[in-house]
Amino acid sequence: MSTFSIHTLGCGSAKPTVKHLPSCTVVDHRGTLYMIDCGEGAQRSFQKAGLKFSRLRHIFLTHLHGDHVLGLPGLISSMALGNYGGTITIHTFEEGEKILRTILDFFAKDLTFDLKFNIIKPVDATIFETAGLRVRTVKLHHRVPCVGYIFEEKAKLRHINREMIDFYNIPVAKIRGIKEGDDYITDNGQIVPNERLTTAADPSLSYAHIGDTIYMPEIAPKIGPVDVLYHETTYLEEHSAEAKNRFHSTARQAAAIARDAGAKTLLTGHYSSRYKNDNLFLEEAQSVFPYVVLNREGLILNLD
Repeated sequence: MSTFSIHTLGCGSAKPTVKHLPSCTVVDHRGTLYMIDCGEGAQRSFQKAGLKFSRLRHIFLTHLHGDHVLGLPGLISSMALGNYGGTITIHTFEEGEKILRTILDFFAKDLTFDLKFNIIKPVDATIFETAGLRVRTVKLHHRVPCVGYIFEEKAKLRHINREMIDFYNIPVAKIRGIKEGDDYITDNGQIVPNERLTTAADPSLSYAHIGDTIYMPEIAPKIGPVDVLYHETTYLEEHSAEAKNRFHSTARQAAAIARDAGAKTLLTGHYSSRYKNDNLFLEEAQSVFPYVVLNREGLILNLD
């Protein structure tokens, strides 16, 4: 069973079509769900994907355009009707809190859970951490303030070699330190190197979500090597002038970012409704960067 997976609920752009829904992605990290954007139809797609509302704890908004937030009032209202408890945190700009509180105070007055807002700014910063996960923002350039999100696992603990632990009769109180890399000193002063007591930790995984933005080659080193990079591919290169005017990117430009950032895989998305054949995005991106996954609703990528 995967401990880190990406679920696509919507990968279209501003105009919904019969093929694609507006933007919505869910990150599942060790059983906790993190939603990125919440376009129209998100709650239905969430249920269709077999995801559980009880596990949804955080919603990260990249920016305040309708195709990224208009599904949120319905989602919050439905969760209240379902009597879900706990705390839901929405990560958004100060203006986003004002707008959403006004809407939710009218349409979802009686919440069964605590609704909190974490106010972010359009800057490069770490905005959220758990014991095993870090989320940071990367400033993007769109028509309104906008950020991308990078989900990075923290360094994992090394694996215990049970035979060696038993051989040296190491007490339980020392196990945590050994997992963290400590050597062990026996009662007679012998130093047992950590490499004898453990095996290497599992690699830390990472996912970068770069939503609506003009082509920004300078963000590649800020993203850094990641296992999966989602980067919007609203347009094809033949419409690069229009992409620039509307502060979006082409599939070729997204592939260049993936290549320069050292990503292992590029995930496409935010397709303009003008294109009828999604495979054109795949072909154009692969002309620059070979490891491309063509996004679609219902797609699940297991990072591990």
